[in-house]
Amino acid sequence: MTSTTVFSALAPYGWDSAWADAFTPYDAEGLLPGRVVRVDRGQCDVVTADGVVRADTAFVTPHDPMRVVCTGDWVAVEPAGHPRYVRTYLPRRTAFVRSTSSKRSEGQILAANVDHAIVAVSLAVELDLGRIERFLALAWESGAQPVVVLTKADLVPDAVTLAHLVQDVETAAPGVPVLTVSATQGDGLDVLDAVVGGGTSVLLGQSGAGKSTLANALLGEDVMEVQAARDVDGKGRHTTTTRNLLALPGGGVLIDTPGLRGVGLWDAETGVGQVFSEIEELAGRCRFHDCAHESEPGCAVLSAVEDGELPVRRLESYRKLMRENQWIVAKTDARLRAEIKRDWKRKGAEGRAAMEAKRGRWR
Repeated sequence: MTSTTVFSALAPYGWDSAWADAFTPYDAEGLLPGRVVRVDRGQCDVVTADGVVRADTAFVTPHDPMRVVCTGDWVAVEPAGHPRYVRTYLPRRTAFVRSTSSKRSEGQILAANVDHAIVAVSLAVELDLGRIERFLALAWESGAQPVVVLTKADLVPDAVTLAHLVQDVETAAPGVPVLTVSATQGDGLDVLDAVVGGGTSVLLGQSGAGKSTLANALLGEDVMEVQAARDVDGKGRHTTTTRNLLALPGGGVLIDTPGLRGVGLWDAETGVGQVFSEIEELAGRCRFHDCAHESEPGCAVLSAVEDGELPVRRLESYRKLMRENQWIVAKTDARLRAEIKRDWKRKGAEGRAAMEAKRGRWR
């Protein structure tokens, strides 16, 4: 099979000259390039120039959750044979990672080689800005460009109310495009089509956010199963149970994901900093370089809160995500754990010394 044939067959799935160059050593071994479109119970579906093949992933390190094959990976697959194995995956350009819900503090890769992370948020329920900020932190950390899509916009017919909701989200998502879409009526889909038309996009959000309906609208056909959300809380059951990679008719690739109940951070300090870029900028003006923005003198962040320049909710959300991220990193980093303990002891000693000084003045 010629390289031209491979290129034309895989280009709709994101194959380019850089991937071809990275695959050169495996081409010499007689392996086939392909992109993982679905992973299921130790096996995966891989789209190749020969079509979609089923392959076993056991050959790739199975016990490290950060190194398992995932949807969006470009892989080297053995030629026709029974069984067929994935021999390796090419170095990832980006990876969307969250922490698992297990007590082992492991990272879980949701999708690889993603250019845009589309965070779907339903307008059928009250906005949860904190959850949006959490999704965005993971998206920025992955290396992808996040986009917030407010779905079910037809349920907010008042233009003024809709504008206020968009503004609230824009405040929580500096530097991130915020789009309003009604998949059932087709409103806003042309703008979203233009975004996803170049590269690979992953669709993220809670159950009931309208992801499957949105995916079907972008695909132009009912590929993903859709279920109605509950009226009481706007939540839906998981209609998507695996991560599926789909080529879009207008160009680009879409990875649909199951609804995410838990969105734990995984070493996402840079991502958190980008979500709260205004706080990071203010922190640069603080008197002390290690200011915790709690009660320190000369804190530019607290001054901004007092002046009404920075909403209290934003600062509280920033503190929460930074603490959570520090905790998850510390659980896997013995040196950092020791540093945190020393910091706690130092602050405790300073607090006790301050109390003793106050008691001395009271006597």
